[in-house]
Amino acid sequence: MIVRIVLFLIMAIGLAGFGVTAWISTRPPAPIVAEMPKIPPTQTILAVSHDIRAGSLLATGDLKNLVIPSGAVPRGAIADTATARQNLFGSMVRRSLASDQPILGQDALHPGDHGFLAAVLGSGKLAVTVAVDAVSGSAGLIWPGDHVNLVLTQTLDDPKIPAGHRVAAETVLSDVRVIAIDQDLMEGATGTKTAQPQAGTVTLEVTSDEDEKVAVAAHLGRLSLAVLSAGGVAAARPLRITWAKDVSPALAADQPAPASVPPPLRIFRGQADAQEYRY
Repeated sequence: MIVRIVLFLIMAIGLAGFGVTAWISTRPPAPIVAEMPKIPPTQTILAVSHDIRAGSLLATGDLKNLVIPSGAVPRGAIADTATARQNLFGSMVRRSLASDQPILGQDALHPGDHGFLAAVLGSGKLAVTVAVDAVSGSAGLIWPGDHVNLVLTQTLDDPKIPAGHRVAAETVLSDVRVIAIDQDLMEGATGTKTAQPQAGTVTLEVTSDEDEKVAVAAHLGRLSLAVLSAGGVAAARPLRITWAKDVSPALAADQPAPASVPPPLRIFRGQADAQEYRY
């Protein structure tokens, strides 16, 4: 009797083991979970979008963002933030930079830094400042690095002059570089030109002869700025004066040109006696 019970138990255990083995063999394999590769941390810094020569002023389109591994960030790199972009626009580049090269803090000479104005001027050039308003300053759309024409508009008060010749405009300077807008040489930080606060003064880079022209023109009438195309400067045109009659045909009708005033005639009688006659 005991032998039968033992045999029965052995058979039961064998059947149970066979069943477990069969159940395990018929189960689908467990999915293999692939371990995701670790992505190294990155940092977004500022770089130049094209080749920049030393001495250039940073303007719209000169900066771009560059994403690199945090471990490869060069010392002195500038993180791409709105404030960082705003501080860089209008700054002078101390050294030449190749396209996509990170710009470092020591690469830029900021407005207000000692020696900024002297460093940004070309060889033999001077800086002259003119007063502008929201309209004559192109409504805040002129930025450091732009090239402009300086236009003088003046009104002649002599009632003897025909109406068509009482207002005249002429280009005083052509293709001069803007190096300062008030004391803030910067643009909006969005990468596009956006209006800045109304400018009161604009500083231009001129030659030693042109600064005297600007000084005289500032006393003659109203100065305004005309921005030149970034794609290239138009060919120089001969000096000309645009009169009011050239703009308004109504003023040109039957308006004779102003008579030229002949120089006075001096007649000398001896070395000390002289008389002046005007005609």
